Amino acid sequence: MTLLALVLVLIAAFVHATWNYLTKRAGGGPVFLWLFGALGTIIYMPLAIGVIIFQLPRIGTTELLFIFGSSILHLVYFLLLSYGYRISDLSLVYPLARGTGSILSTIAAIVFLGERPTPIALLGATLIAIGVFVLIGDPKKFLGSGDHRGLTYAILTGVAIASYTLCDKYAVSTLLIPPLLMEWSINFSRTAILCPFVLNRWNDVHTEWRSHRREILGVALLAPLSYILVLTALVFSPVSYVAPAREISILIGTLIGTSVLAEGNAPRRLTAAFIMVIGLIALTLH
Repeated sequence: MTLLALVLVLIAAFVHATWNYLTKRAGGGPVFLWLFGALGTIIYMPLAIGVIIFQLPRIGTTELLFIFGSSILHLVYFLLLSYGYRISDLSLVYPLARGTGSILSTIAAIVFLGERPTPIALLGATLIAIGVFVLIGDPKKFLGSGDHRGLTYAILTGVAIASYTLCDKYAVSTLLIPPLLMEWSINFSRTAILCPFVLNRWNDVHTEWRSHRREILGVALLAPLSYILVLTALVFSPVSYVAPAREISILIGTLIGTSVLAEGNAPRRLTAAFIMVIGLIALTLH
């Protein structure tokens, strides 16, 4: 991974952990997702138009299919993540989802995209997987603690992460869809898909806006920004390096959960997050 790609991914990690904290604080849900999606579409529209005018990207049937497919995957991802946050801790769901997505992305990139990461890069990915197991701790205690309620959502979120990462990698590096336009199109399509749902719940929309206006604005700004940075790195870097490297956000998200939100099991969860960060360092030393 080049230094530029690493810098982009690290900035994206900080931004990503921040908007996840805001989502956890607001409670998430389809109405919240629609509101920040609609607002984000409006905020980034001038930039998307600028990309179309100055870069003149080719957007044909294949490109539109990938954009729509990615929109569905991102919608599933956001819904699973927000429901996971509703029933479990940020410092549990966030690292499990990100760690699962990282490992699955790396495996899929090797199997389907023909990428060949070096042994030390694979060691880094393995350390991230070990961190996931440390995070869970004793399986019996974990299952009896009530935390397991968020485990299914976290793992399914990880599957969604791996799926859209591979889809979007092909879109920006092979189909050459500009990253900013790709993210804006995904955001627009995802919001449009949710329109029939929210039109029947307009009172809920007003209530959500009044209650979580700041969080909605924050996620509308930060969620697209974090993924635009990642997509930019994917243009010239392998998925098997970018996907695990962006997971330094695991440490940031865990710190936020254990300190700002005062969630339990802080020592073990921070230890697990630290192991994952060591995996990141291994990836950068390939």
